[in-house]
Amino acid sequence: MGRLPVRVHVGGCWDSRKRCTAISTDEARRALAEHVPACPYCRPDTALGMPE
Repeated sequence: MGRLPVRVHVGGCWDSRKRCTAISTDEARRALAEHVPACPYCRPDTALGMPE
């Protein structure tokens, strides 16, 4: 069973650590819409054009 997402990052974020798994843009948007927090450093919500 996979772990639940903890935070969404932009690819290459310095704070993404080893346990990150790459996802598609659509999956990232869906995760953010489902209230998975955006990284406060790389701001994937802003990069994807999603308002808070």
